[in-house]
Amino acid sequence: MNEDRGGLLSAGGILSIIVGAVEIISGGALVVLGIIGYMPFRESLCPFLPNTGGALSMCIFPMWATIGGGVLVVLGIIAIAGGISAVKRKSFGLSLAGAICAFIPCNILGLLAIVFVSLGKREF
Repeated sequence: MNEDRGGLLSAGGILSIIVGAVEIISGGALVVLGIIGYMPFRESLCPFLPNTGGALSMCIFPMWATIGGGVLVVLGIIAIAGGISAVKRKSFGLSLAGAICAFIPCNILGLLAIVFVSLGKREF
């Protein structure tokens, strides 16, 4: 195994890990907000969020927040796994999948991760 560490693949892996962590944090926050939105006593918990959207938005927003947050958490987990795979030079497919999952929420760092992992394919 070559001990010469390539910069592009390591940079792509680190970017995937960073974006994956941000996706997990923001997705988890959306899931928590969605769950709080389902609680009947949310006005007492969050008085700074007035109920101005009517009954329909009370039911729809928490559902979409929970689903969207769950999707972001899954994408973040795949991005972190792919980033770790890229740094360890284990699997090009998983590394590229992680970089793509880092890009899906339209993140410029995810685009850079895709480019760097693709350019570092020879290092696997």
